[in-house]
Amino acid sequence: MITKEMTVSEVLEMGDCYEKVFEKYLLTCAGCPGAAMENLEQAAKGHGVNLEKLLEDLNNAK
Repeated sequence: MITKEMTVSEVLEMGDCYEKVFEKYLLTCAGCPGAAMENLEQAAKGHGVNLEKLLEDLNNAK
């Protein structure tokens, strides 16, 4: 299960399908140096993204 405490990089390393979810929310996280340090909660807040919807989509990604 993907949680808000996980870093963006941790999620991206789990599979290519997650990059598409980030792109849906206009989060171009792949290759971003902040991805290794920023958790999902911080990324969502910093980019004005609804955290609950992001987590739901990430957890449902295939």
